[in-house]
Amino acid sequence: MKSLSDFVKTSRKQVGLTQEQFAERAGVALTVIRKLEQGKTNLNLDKVAVVLQMFGHELAAVPSKEISR
Repeated sequence: MKSLSDFVKTSRKQVGLTQEQFAERAGVALTVIRKLEQGKTNLNLDKVAVVLQMFGHELAAVPSKEISR
């Protein structure tokens, strides 16, 4: 399973945006994007949801047994 940080970074680069450009388009602070891409764990889930929506995804609960696959 791809990590959230890898997903955001790869997806952002695929659309050709810098961290700054992406943060502006998503309407979040640059630090949100940086923390996401660095794999930080103390994130505001509302902000994570906004970023994921930019790529057509949504934040949802996943059973722990699914994570270990």
